[in-house]
Amino acid sequence: MKLIVGLGNPGPEYRDTRHNVGFKVADELVNRWRVADQWREKFEALQIKTMRSGSATSMLAGGEPVVIAKPLTFMNLSGRAVAGIAGFYKIEPADVFVIVDEAALPLGRLRARREGGAGGHNGLKSIIEHLGTQAFPRMRVGVGRGDNQRDLADHVLGRFEPDEREVVSAAVLRAADAAEMFLSDGIERVMNAFNAADKDEKEDSAE
Repeated sequence: MKLIVGLGNPGPEYRDTRHNVGFKVADELVNRWRVADQWREKFEALQIKTMRSGSATSMLAGGEPVVIAKPLTFMNLSGRAVAGIAGFYKIEPADVFVIVDEAALPLGRLRARREGGAGGHNGLKSIIEHLGTQAFPRMRVGVGRGDNQRDLADHVLGRFEPDEREVVSAAVLRAADAAEMFLSDGIERVMNAFNAADKDEKEDSAE
């Protein structure tokens, strides 16, 4: 079994903020798998357990189930929900794929890693603390830093500007593609495909 976790903050006041990009990716997955009406609250998270991947009719290889989750604990306590779900379903950290916003990455850039530290992200910090390991895959979605004079917390809790939304929407779709690839092919394939794609895009734009 695999666990896909999109991080964010619950409540309408946080909807569409930079910090909630992970929620958007989770929503995209359940919408494209046509299971969006099955959210259930359990272990301090909204979650769906399904066997659907990619479309309403396709299945994960071998019929392996997947849980998609959006913690309701607020970002700084995300680890409570993740550890609760992983413990209940006996999901190993290597099978937990976490999707988070990243202010240190340019807007729309993706970066996947097999494991690593929190890098200043409080959601990842909480997950590391509650799982007791850094060895879980993650995908960072770039939301840009904006004005360096602006407080970082204010920036990530702010909403995207109109001219940013198209880029962010495309990044959410690509991050959902990456999550599906993780389910079928593993984190190495995701890293090779999506990290390399962003590198090539950066090099092309510099020419």
